[in-house]
Amino acid sequence: MNEVSFERVDSGILLLRFAGSWRLSGGLAALGVFERELQELPSLAGLAFDCRSLGEWDSSLVTFLARVSDTCRERGLAFDGGGLPAGLNNLLDLAKGVAEPAGARQQLRKPPFLERVGVKALGVVAGADEALSFLGNMTAASLRLVGMNARYRAADLWLLIQQCGVEALPIVTLVSFLLGVILAFVSAVQLKQFGAQIYVANLVGVAMTREMGALMTAILMAGRTGAAFAAELGTMKVTQELDALTTAGFSVLEFLVLPRVLALVLMMPLLCLYADLVGILGGAVIGVGMLDLSWRMYMDQTIHALRLADAVGGVFKSAVYGLLIALAGCLRGLQAGSSSAAVGRAATSAVVTGLVAIIVASGVFAFLFYVLRI
Repeated sequence: MNEVSFERVDSGILLLRFAGSWRLSGGLAALGVFERELQELPSLAGLAFDCRSLGEWDSSLVTFLARVSDTCRERGLAFDGGGLPAGLNNLLDLAKGVAEPAGARQQLRKPPFLERVGVKALGVVAGADEALSFLGNMTAASLRLVGMNARYRAADLWLLIQQCGVEALPIVTLVSFLLGVILAFVSAVQLKQFGAQIYVANLVGVAMTREMGALMTAILMAGRTGAAFAAELGTMKVTQELDALTTAGFSVLEFLVLPRVLALVLMMPLLCLYADLVGILGGAVIGVGMLDLSWRMYMDQTIHALRLADAVGGVFKSAVYGLLIALAGCLRGLQAGSSSAAVGRAATSAVVTGLVAIIVASGVFAFLFYVLRI
């Protein structure tokens, strides 16, 4: 337990006697007792210390004495550390030797609410400006691609097509099949009440081709490929590979971003059609296995329910979703900081941005298709 007592000596010196154990586990000693003692003795000349009864001590005692030293300096009192242990004096001298930076305490102050709102608003404006600049540069790079003037390696494009397409088939297969099973289960529970189990095929087929196939594939690719794009470009920024490409005269957007965007836009429609087929098969498993439908009956009903406009609309949506995912992943990767933690944050931000863009685009498509009666 930390203890401190005060004694006034004849020469106008206030003697502080420390006793007991001064450790952080016992809590910090309050400075209020010392300040009240100074108010009761206004004619003091300085302070002295007696540490003969002091036990174990750590930074708790150093903190208390540093505050006492600051108070003495403010009041013009002499601070005689001769009675303190030698190691403690050295720590106090070190603390006094390092001046507190100007405005350090103000930096710890929480800024006002309006200031925080203003900072956030400026950050949003700066981010929007950067995103618009990125989109403008990508548009220019796309025009150079159409004019066969874009500089990128065809081998990189084929590798990215493989990564975005073939290597994504397992996860797309699993999720699409389970999605078809879930849709069939949910619809069967309701339709069975009216003896209309056959229309499970209609519901699963239309839902998969018109909306769910493209949407679920896009969500999967945002978490898989969009995050990968951001992590790859962010890591290249950390290792200064992007700076090296720029120094060598290559456009980062043409050499790195354009092949990624092109690969995902090309692969998303194919993955969407594949997801539609697997989802319909998943629904057929439930229709045949639980609803006593034959395979031929189920497929005939599905083909009769489907329209070409549904399939084309889903494929078009998937291509747009692929464009949004690739742009979001590459943008966040190029915006990443210069640390490993920043790469992780960029990958997370890419997934969030891609998902938000997909949901917004899905809502816009739903409204447009309704207005156009597609």
